[in-house]
Amino acid sequence: MKPSARRRHYLMCPPTYFGVEYAINPWMDPGAVVDTRRAADQWEQLRTVHQKLGHTVHVIEPRPGLPDMVFTANAATVVDGRVLVSRFRHAERAAEAAHFRTWFARRPFRQVSTADRVNEGQGDVLTAGRKLLAGTGFRTERAAHRELRTVLGLPVVTLTLVDPRFYHLDTALAVLDEDQVMYYPEAFDEASRATLLALFPSALRATTAEAEGFALNAVSDGRHVVLPDTADRLADELAARGFDPVGVDVSEFRKAGGGAKCCTLELHLEP
Repeated sequence: MKPSARRRHYLMCPPTYFGVEYAINPWMDPGAVVDTRRAADQWEQLRTVHQKLGHTVHVIEPRPGLPDMVFTANAATVVDGRVLVSRFRHAERAAEAAHFRTWFARRPFRQVSTADRVNEGQGDVLTAGRKLLAGTGFRTERAAHRELRTVLGLPVVTLTLVDPRFYHLDTALAVLDEDQVMYYPEAFDEASRATLLALFPSALRATTAEAEGFALNAVSDGRHVVLPDTADRLADELAARGFDPVGVDVSEFRKAGGGAKCCTLELHLEP
């Protein structure tokens, strides 16, 4: 029996001001040339894919001077209608938080808070059923995991990243449904690999090349998995497990260390 999809709500931001203007992760080269028209086309394709799969896409207005605002996944963690707006580690992104908080505050969420500790939202916090998988090591502070547990009321599983290329959890792990994930083991320390093996013994494991191609920066609705159109082997593995892989071209966003998930903040509205 195929896994079942659930209709989702996503928040996205057009790449109007997207560019690589600074370097805050190993993928970013300020000398890289971004094809802005191609980035806009790729973003629109991604939004259209989400909508064709039956999901609701909300859009926040981009702001000049904030080229990474397109990566909405980093803006907040949203669980059961409760919002914890991010506190960014790097000054280059810090101003994004106020714009996202305003967007959330003007809508009927149950609670909107801003993180006291450095916490980069769904970049490092992924919901798997009734628990949160939370990354640390490069961006989100370990102490932020206690804050997540207090504010959002779910148990938190701490996972430590050790390879700077995979600076956010969502570059090294994707939640497929409540009980299944895919991940790149070498991105994690030994204790975290043991934790993942215990929690998800049948998890799909990505190769180095797939992880470097941002194949794990994917969006799943429980059945359809939106991932880069270059991840052929991983797509075949997903199909063999009953998932429906949906390939998209997000190559322009890889220049800034992002992909499909980075551009998609899931709004978990109900328990």
